[in-house]
Amino acid sequence: MTKSTKTISLLITLFIITTFSSTPSKILGRKVGGRTPIKDVKTNKKIQELGKYCVEEYNHSLKKYNHIMQKDNIEFLNFVEVLEAETQIVSGIKYYLKISTFTLGMVKIFDAELVIKSWEKKKELIHFSPFNYAIN
Repeated sequence: MTKSTKTISLLITLFIITTFSSTPSKILGRKVGGRTPIKDVKTNKKIQELGKYCVEEYNHSLKKYNHIMQKDNIEFLNFVEVLEAETQIVSGIKYYLKISTFTLGMVKIFDAELVIKSWEKKKELIHFSPFNYAIN
């Protein structure tokens, strides 16, 4: 093989590697590791069940806090529905949920993040906080 043939082979190989390494994300229409919106959230039973689970876990943590701190003015939440949802592939599937709740005559919106590792049969609520509206 001549020097110019080796150079051409190397260039073709580099071209193929760079072209096809970005193709999966282009084909899927999203960045690898990026968030993917879930369509039809309000009719998606699985997503609604995950939202209810998040609220139940939050209330469970309040009960523990109430027991330790002897507080009487704890506001427990009632699940209404998941308004928006996204997924992200991590070590498992991470769900980002915007959840509508009801307490003390008021609707409150919360952001929740949970990770499901199906091979471990494990769900973990990792974040649950009031939704902050962005003002520009």
